[in-house]
This record gives sequence, structure tokens and C-alpha cells, in this order.
Amino acid sequence: MSSSEQGRPDGRQARWDRHNEQRRQQILDAAIAVIEDGEPGAEFHVQQIAERAGLNRTVVYRHFADRSDLDRAVQTEILDGLWAELLPEIGLDGTIPEIVERIVATYVGWAVAHPALHRVAEQGEGTGPLQQGLAQIAAQVCEVITTAVEMLGLEVSEDERAAIDPLVFGLVGAVFGAVRRWMARPERLPAAPKLVELVTGSVWYILEGHGRALGIELDPQQRVEDLITAAASGRAEAAP
Repeated sequence: MSSSEQGRPDGRQARWDRHNEQRRQQILDAAIAVIEDGEPGAEFHVQQIAERAGLNRTVVYRHFADRSDLDRAVQTEILDGLWAELLPEIGLDGTIPEIVERIVATYVGWAVAHPALHRVAEQGEGTGPLQQGLAQIAAQVCEVITTAVEMLGLEVSEDERAAIDPLVFGLVGAVFGAVRRWMARPERLPAAPKLVELVTGSVWYILEGHGRALGIELDPQQRVEDLITAAASGRAEAAP
């Protein structure tokens, strides 16, 4: 066999890999459908998933090492759907309370619409899919805050800059923790809109306090874009 033939992609292998990928996705879609059909916290079995996917039970395990591997893949698939809704909401468009409310409302809305999926998504600690996803959300929020700090020209110490990551991670975790606790209660009180309002207010108080400590008065009615523009104008006027 020539070197060119050895380096040529195997068409049959590519088709087989594509087939396996599609079959794996078919199983995950079936698992999510089974969970959605059940009560939050209800057990779901491989046989149910196989029947929903129109497959034999043994076929399911050809694509997953064991039940733990399947459960982890299902949780990752659920969380990927949540992150896909949340991540686009993180940005500098609007006032600070509007930005926070946008993110919190998206999460609460998803949780209320998919209570059974939410119960599966919240399971697991340590380095599981949930913690990895929270770290991804926190990293994007950190990037937004760091960008805002730089655009505002704020003087922050190395310690303050280094603390942004753990503080933001803790704040994101607190928001998720509040919603998770609310979802787990026998009766979801207060109503979802009020919960969003209260959680948004709590986050705003923390951010406003940190802003004051950095020497900047944050106005809840001021758009972040306008705040940055005003800060840039002030620096230009102060320049010699």
C-alpha cells in the first residue's frame, strides 16, 4: 500500500463513526424524553430508554461503558441545553440589574419548564458536569467583569483582580443554590417572577457594594454602555 493510500481517510470507518455518533445521540434524546415524561426525581431505567429509542437494551450498552457512564452523559446533555440558553444572556447590554435579571430569569424559566430535567441536572458534586458547567458560566461572567473594569479604567490591586474569579464563582453558585432550593420545596413560594426579582436584588447589592469599594457609584438605572462611555470621557478630560 502506498503512503498516499495509508494517509487517506477510511470512508467506511468515517461512516461507522458517524453512525455510532447518531445512535448515541438517539439514546440520549430518548433518555431525556423518558425523564421529561416522569415526575421529578423518579427513577428511569435503561429498558425504558431502549424502548423509547426503538432499540434493544444491549445496544444501549454498546455506546456506554456502564450505567454510571450513561447517567453522566445524560446529565451532561441536559446541562449543555441549559448552558446554551444561559451563555448568550451574559454580556454588557443593559443596566446591571437588567443583565442579572436576564440571566436569573432564563435559569428559573428553564427550571420551571423542565423540573424533572432540573432534578437530574443538579445531581453530583466535585468535578462532575454540574460543577464544570458552573465554572464555565463563572468564567464568562469573570471575563465580562474584567472587561468592564478595564474599560472603566478602575485601579484595582493584584489581590482584588485575583479575587474576581473565586468571588464570581461563589456568586454564581449562590444563585444556582437559591434556585435549586426553591425548586426542591414542596410549594414553590414566592412565585417565579418574585424569586427572580429578589435574587436579582441580592446580586445587585453585592455588585453595588464592590463598586463602591472601588470608588465607583453604580446607578441601577444606568446602562453599562453609558457608564463606560462616561468613564472614558472623564479620563479624556483629565488627560493633560
